[in-house]
Amino acid sequence: MTSRSQPIRGDAAERPLTGRAVLIWLLAFFGVVIGANAVLIEAAISTFGGVETASAYKAGLAFNGELAAAQRQQALRWTVTGHAERAADGAAVVELRVATAEGVPPAGVTAKATLAHPADARFDRSVDVAEVAPGVFRGAAAVQAGQWDLVIDLFRGEERVFRSRNRVMLR
Repeated sequence: MTSRSQPIRGDAAERPLTGRAVLIWLLAFFGVVIGANAVLIEAAISTFGGVETASAYKAGLAFNGELAAAQRQQALRWTVTGHAERAADGAAVVELRVATAEGVPPAGVTAKATLAHPADARFDRSVDVAEVAPGVFRGAAAVQAGQWDLVIDLFRGEERVFRSRNRVMLR
């Protein structure tokens, strides 16, 4: 006497797993994964551009020129200090002090300052600085609180003779 087992009514064995069901489950799974990836990619792209330089190739070509400019800058032996602080009206006030190796302000120098956001160039703000005393430049810009890179450029005519990048904290 042999006994055969019979499926119990209501058991999953009543509905066999077909190729169509497997296909539907696979499509649903990958649809959810692709949808989640699309949402995350859109969020990443809209919040951070991720581009530091427009063309890495052109930046590489300009490297030797930047290296020569840094050597000329070092030969000047200038003392340049930059300071940024929050004013009472909420603006960020930037002050630059420039002196030659002899301790006197250099003649014929103009300055440009930029508060560069360390993570997103879309937040960078140029600061209009003007010479308020010999060798002292001051300007203000509206920026949010946080860490910033104070980029100082000094020019003689059209030629940049000095550049520095300093991390500052604005509260």
